Amino acid sequence: MNGKPPSSEQVVKDPVVFVVDDDASMREALSNLLRSAGIKIETFASTAEFLQQPKPEGASCLVLDVRLQGSSGLEFQSQLVKSNSHIPVIFITGHGDIEMSVKAMKAGAVDFLAKPFREQDLLDAVSAALQADVRRREIEQQFSDLHAHYQTLTVREKEVMAFAVQGLMNKQIAGQMNLSEITVKIHRGHAMKKMHAKSFADLVRMAESLGEDLIVPQ
Repeated sequence: MNGKPPSSEQVVKDPVVFVVDDDASMREALSNLLRSAGIKIETFASTAEFLQQPKPEGASCLVLDVRLQGSSGLEFQSQLVKSNSHIPVIFITGHGDIEMSVKAMKAGAVDFLAKPFREQDLLDAVSAALQADVRRREIEQQFSDLHAHYQTLTVREKEVMAFAVQGLMNKQIAGQMNLSEITVKIHRGHAMKKMHAKSFADLVRMAESLGEDLIVPQ
């Protein structure tokens, strides 16, 4: 991977489902089912094999067996969360119980399916997981774009933007920065253009999204 964030087009275009199950017959059955639905799938016999797989640039989800040799699926889900992995997880198990399913869902699992499950239930869960990952990636891309736009502003433009979104008028900003009002208007206009803000209200929302990254003049 080149580290470049995926575009929305990539996110929607190349979804893939990863399956981790130590039962070869289950891997084959899931592979046949998902491929018949036109979904790209990659299967693994262990979590170690899965971790060797490069992270996908498009939307993805993980179908994970609860009971695996070595660490359990629930333990692996915990590891993913701690490593800041956001891949949606769908659990499948032949030995599940309510307590286990509650624990999995609280940790962020999309679904918890007991074997034998209906094929349509799995397809529905996969569809929901991939759609959730698409939305997450699009939001992350928008946030990345917002930061990139903000970094194109000069220091003065950032200061004017910060004062403006606090509700100060151009004349007040000019007084605060020891600038002429026309200079403030120019900086404000440049900030609007560089941030791709369609309106001042749009600029305010962008500033709220930037949060602590917004430079606030002292």
